[in-house]
Amino acid sequence: MKVDLNGKVALVTGSGGAIGCEIALKMAENGADVVVNDVHPENALKVVSEIEAMGRKAIFVQADISCREAMEEMACKAVEAFGKVDILVNNAGTNVGPDGRKPIYEFRDEDWNKLININLNGIYYCSKPIIKKMVERNYGKIINISSVAGLVPLRLQSAFVAAKAGVLELSRAMAIELAPHGILVNAIAPGSIMMEGTKLLFYSDKEKAESMLSHIPLKRPGNPLEIANAALFLASDDSSYMTGSVMVVDGGWTCGYNREW
Repeated sequence: MKVDLNGKVALVTGSGGAIGCEIALKMAENGADVVVNDVHPENALKVVSEIEAMGRKAIFVQADISCREAMEEMACKAVEAFGKVDILVNNAGTNVGPDGRKPIYEFRDEDWNKLININLNGIYYCSKPIIKKMVERNYGKIINISSVAGLVPLRLQSAFVAAKAGVLELSRAMAIELAPHGILVNAIAPGSIMMEGTKLLFYSDKEKAESMLSHIPLKRPGNPLEIANAALFLASDDSSYMTGSVMVVDGGWTCGYNREW
């Protein structure tokens, strides 16, 4: 997929992770300069190097999206470096591991607060200062990464489900408020995507993998590039009449096909 993002600046949170990395690289491949954000520098700095090798400009900003002050500072650094942000991809997020997956009456408060702060509050903190600059220019694309967990409930993950559902409604509210300012806001709801974490959790064990795939009509997990392509479309002019939409990229999961989980 090729679109024209020449002259555009994209900011991608969580660029050091599997999905964020692919989104950042995809934006650069199509002409955008990129603000690469993550709390961990190792992988994110590699992404910066790859973008620069393409002949595009990139900077790395190490910042925690759950910290309001850090997000305000990141917005300032982005504008200082590039003069603007045209495309904001709120990708950074987290979930509990197997040991933290418990029924709500046993769910740890610290896990609840962490997941809400990163997955939901983080989008608010990151978006707010960027939106103020977009309003001044009467232009912007905001892409919020949610999850199928925001559409269908998952057992033992109440905080993740609540946060990701909140992302969808927040995206719709943002779309309504920002449309008069020429700012389009859409969300992507990925299904089961093959990354290091999901590979270890589900796909390294044959029985677990078969159970996970039993409710996916395409009978395979997705890959980060497939989410990046969806983000690229929403960042492009080809999506100029889309706002408040949810792009579901899940192999058919939410069709309700023979779901065991």
